[in-house]
Amino acid sequence: MIRTTGLTKRYGPVLAVDRLDLDVREGDVYGFLGANGSGKTTTVRMLLGLVLATSGDIELLGAPVPKAVATVLPSVGALVEGPAAYSHLSGRANLALFDAMGGGSGRRDRRRRVEEALEQVGLARAADRRVRGYSLGMRQRLGLAGALLRAPRLLVLDEPTNGLDPQGIREMRDLLLSLNAAGTTIFLSSHLLAEVEQLCTRVGVLDRGRMVVQDDLATLQGPTGRTVVRTSDGVAAHALLDGRVDSRDGDRLVVRVDDPAEVNALLVGAGLRVTELYAERRGLEQVVLDATGGSGDVIR
Repeated sequence: MIRTTGLTKRYGPVLAVDRLDLDVREGDVYGFLGANGSGKTTTVRMLLGLVLATSGDIELLGAPVPKAVATVLPSVGALVEGPAAYSHLSGRANLALFDAMGGGSGRRDRRRRVEEALEQVGLARAADRRVRGYSLGMRQRLGLAGALLRAPRLLVLDEPTNGLDPQGIREMRDLLLSLNAAGTTIFLSSHLLAEVEQLCTRVGVLDRGRMVVQDDLATLQGPTGRTVVRTSDGVAAHALLDGRVDSRDGDRLVVRVDDPAEVNALLVGAGLRVTELYAERRGLEQVVLDATGGSGDVIR
């Protein structure tokens, strides 16, 4: 769905994006992670033909960009750098105008598309209010509604949960998951690890313009080779597992053993009761910190 090779963007002496090889596959919910200023938005703008690359190649839905961007964009919904809208018009009027400007045909079909998009993003009750009275979160929903007007095959979203409260973030997550389940590939940039961890199937991490990690989230969060165990007697367990305990906090131990069953057998065999036992897995936060050396402000 999206493929770049050696994608590079310079602004004078500033190297904003450095030889980026991006691989977004059909059916992905792809999280494009990076600190503010890491090059995420510049990359998104190049993908959509809004900014010309200094060098490298872009392929969107199998077609070269920017050469074939006019052919490709009708199948792409996008929300980049915050939603644009006419503040003196209602949300419904804005969407009707967006649809007409985007080449949507037929007034009757336009009305249906607008109503469906408003319903999808939870703005149906506020549709007739002027946008100047919308909160930032409501404007974000309106921008997403505009991106959904033509049932896109691919959604490209830049910080889609910006301005939303926790309830709104959860509703946005549920909406994106339902769109993906119905066949829409989603590419979203973010610096919020917790949201990406709950939403995405595949992740790329950008650090100062360079791709430092790109893989399936399940692979990145694979077992660490350690087992977490909580037992009735942490002191006795530590002594029994001497030499393999990385850390102990009371009755909770982290042990350098990748098979929890082995730890369980040792402790139970010694008469210790085990109350918690699982193979440790890497969190996305640790994946990003390891890849970037802790630079930037990608947050939990």
